[in-house]
Amino acid sequence: MSACSRLSTRRFGSRAALSAVMLACLVPVQAGTAPLPPVKILLFAGPKQHGAPGRHEYEKDMRELAWMLEHSGTSREVKTEVFVGQKPRDMAALETADAIVIDGNGDWLKRETGALFQQYAETDGLNYNAETTAALKDFDALLKRRKTGLVVYHYTMFVDNRAGRIYLNDWLGGAWIPYISHNPVDTWAIKPIPGKHPILRGVKPWTAREEMYSRYLLTDNPGRTLLLTAKPSKVEVNGTGGPVAWAYQRPDGGRSVVWGGNDFHDNMHLYPQQRRFLVNGVLWAAGVDVPSRGANDQMPPEF
Repeated sequence: MSACSRLSTRRFGSRAALSAVMLACLVPVQAGTAPLPPVKILLFAGPKQHGAPGRHEYEKDMRELAWMLEHSGTSREVKTEVFVGQKPRDMAALETADAIVIDGNGDWLKRETGALFQQYAETDGLNYNAETTAALKDFDALLKRRKTGLVVYHYTMFVDNRAGRIYLNDWLGGAWIPYISHNPVDTWAIKPIPGKHPILRGVKPWTAREEMYSRYLLTDNPGRTLLLTAKPSKVEVNGTGGPVAWAYQRPDGGRSVVWGGNDFHDNMHLYPQQRRFLVNGVLWAAGVDVPSRGANDQMPPEF
């Protein structure tokens, strides 16, 4: 005799309670249902090659973001791996990633190591050498084939080479154009743009001193959702501000996120709103449900 067939009103106290349990017995249990595998996030931190102490601390920022992601409060387990001082070139490692986060150098200074591209001075300004071209084609193909999330911060967007800007615009749904766009250091009033995007869950306005990448080239694109706007305190010098972060639903089905901040490392510790925004953004790019009230915003340890 099965456990369900032995049920009685004597045990459950009422016919209604008995009926509820009997209904549950009629619903088949799916045997062998396994939990979803962990979400894997790869974070690439460029080498610190310019900037005073406390600025462009890519490794510290990415190690702390990795910790926050693993303690985000999302229903899926999150596993992270941080790479320092190297470009995302290992296709075998990238194959297993649900999202890739890049915080590093642009192509401005010849002595630096670009996060993705050759430095501008090493090129003709239009194209890259054969090695870089092949690596970028492989990276582009992987993003589109696996629909891998891509998250990019700050100076990573400084690319003057035409081929590089085309790639970034394709991956991110917008571009930062050197000498036309803007990146002043100022005190910025940052606030969410009204909407119901998951990345904005639990995010409220905050004000921070920051070198903010702004004044992006944003042509019409239905896949892009603006997330944050920021206004500098010195409007007579630095303009009235505008969008500084967005989400992009790529045509290939993948997701990308851009954030113009992340220069001053202390901001990771000073502003819980920034922490929550960053974690929400990476989770969304990885295809993970952002918690209804936003990710945990607890302060990470100092790495």
